[in-house]
Amino acid sequence: MKTYRTPTNWTWIQASQKEIEQLTPILERDSSIDWLQQIQNNKTNCLRVGITPDGKKVVKGSLIYKQSFEEEHDVKLFHFYVTTDQWVTIDLDWDTLKHIDIQLLQSQISHTANAVEGFMLFIAEWMNAWLVEIDRFEEDLKTLIWSIRKRNETSILELVYLRRHELLVWKSLLIPVKELKMAIEEVNLHEPCEGKIFPMTCKRIERALTLLQEYEHELDSIINLEEVISSHRGNEITKTLTVITTVFTPIMAFGALWGMNFKHMPELEWKWGYPLSIVLIVISTILLYAYLRIKGWTGDLLKGKKRGSFFK
Repeated sequence: MKTYRTPTNWTWIQASQKEIEQLTPILERDSSIDWLQQIQNNKTNCLRVGITPDGKKVVKGSLIYKQSFEEEHDVKLFHFYVTTDQWVTIDLDWDTLKHIDIQLLQSQISHTANAVEGFMLFIAEWMNAWLVEIDRFEEDLKTLIWSIRKRNETSILELVYLRRHELLVWKSLLIPVKELKMAIEEVNLHEPCEGKIFPMTCKRIERALTLLQEYEHELDSIINLEEVISSHRGNEITKTLTVITTVFTPIMAFGALWGMNFKHMPELEWKWGYPLSIVLIVISTILLYAYLRIKGWTGDLLKGKKRGSFFK
């Protein structure tokens, strides 16, 4: 367990699950023993706000700060306890926080005015790291958008829903952070924060959520487009099969008629019967197709598929 007494006279404690017993004497006076017992079995996000017996406002809980997009239970969770003069973190692995200069951040935190500002500065940098990851998601989404135009196929639809799942995971990570911001505002724990750290953190949280909402609209539009294209192509396939069946009906009819083995069939003695039957089949097929074409029932079924087109 590491305990820091900052130059601005507030305490920062970093501990692990194995060191919870050492925290008991520290948090006992704030009636937070129950919280220490609960977090030992907690595996998901949670948040509690309250007031300690000596009148201090407190926000405490657990947050998932890293989540695998492939495995549901591959997560990193840390627990926190924040008052104006004390910030406790449990199971926070700094080495897993990408895109953050850990030493610089810890130095900046130690010089904040109070524990709440230190905690919010950490959240701000954490959000900044997430925004970098969200930018990579944006690149994948942009590639997906153009892939739909260049080579729309079943594998693209699989990628669409894969990106949709990633977006849902991002939202599930950000919603608890937004709730944390709202909880701090609920008990006015941010009142002692006179600087720009708290407003900056709020803006970053809102920016990340706004980006995800816009990406969600884009993905919904892509999914709607795919549904329209799939429906159109399905209708075209059905129409094609119907037209083909109709066009070849004369052939099947004549074939069925002349395939009969009756003894008395006058056509069997015709000298030009075979050529005449072929001509009759061809003419009737052409006439039937022309009729369907004039009626506009064939559409563009027999035209080739145009490269880079959604429907042609």
